[in-house]
Amino acid sequence: MSVIVFVESKNGNVSKASFEAVSYGSKIGDVTAVTYGDVDATALGEFGAKKVLVHKGLSSANDQQATKLVVAAVEETGADTVIFSQDQIGKAIAPRVSAALNAGHASGAIELPKTDGDFIVKTNVFSGKAFANVKLNSDKKVISLLPNSFSPEKIGGSAEISEVSYDLGSAGITVKDFKSEGEGVPLPEAELVVSAGRGLKGPENWGMVEDLAATLGATTACSRPVADIGWRPHHEHVGQTGVAIRPNLYIAAGISGAIQHLAGVNGSKTIVVINTDSEAPFFKAADYGIVGDAFEVLPKLNEALKKFKAAQ
Repeated sequence: MSVIVFVESKNGNVSKASFEAVSYGSKIGDVTAVTYGDVDATALGEFGAKKVLVHKGLSSANDQQATKLVVAAVEETGADTVIFSQDQIGKAIAPRVSAALNAGHASGAIELPKTDGDFIVKTNVFSGKAFANVKLNSDKKVISLLPNSFSPEKIGGSAEISEVSYDLGSAGITVKDFKSEGEGVPLPEAELVVSAGRGLKGPENWGMVEDLAATLGATTACSRPVADIGWRPHHEHVGQTGVAIRPNLYIAAGISGAIQHLAGVNGSKTIVVINTDSEAPFFKAADYGIVGDAFEVLPKLNEALKKFKAAQ
């Protein structure tokens, strides 16, 4: 099979989710990665890309132009499968590419497709409450890979990098300014996350969350009410109406665990819940639970982790 993988560039760097998508695609067929801007694409070969097509004239992933970029790459290479990461830009572009190519689209893939006979992709549905086996009958197929569901694997190869100059038309919009979401690993890519809710009683108490996150090398997050009342920025809000995450470790302090919050974090491999209420719904979803006051537990946990790391 010939596979196109869309690779997102952030400040000239390839995103972790894109490395996952390239590695995933290499298990299906020969991968041609398609990216844009002034990006360092050399590492893509290590994750399985045979070729890399770079459109230097596209500096940011405008939805319409990025769609035309991928479609043009498919037409040039004759690829039969297109893979995106199901992140913010992938969610915007994949359906457009699917429509343009008259291709079936499996969204939220969590495993490699079964190709012995029919082409079937296992996907995550209903906010992680169920799975679906999606059969794609079309000649061309589009797959959106759920972030953190497939571990990227270095195979030590190298890729042939070529510059392309497809006519992508006008952007239709003008970007006047970018606002950074802060330093550190973005939430969708984070493997370790420390989160808190209204149980912390005020934004002035978030230092203990940030201290624990710094010790772990984790990204901070929060519940929706905390973002809504302005204690924390909205890009830290995880849940059904916020960012959906799938980290290896999710620590939640002072969050009751409403269904809307669980919908965004239930893909986490390990969930640790800290709450004074032993009847909090979150404990039913937790792998480990601590019934206790976050104001006591978080500093003690942080101190213990510091001692553990110092002894290594």
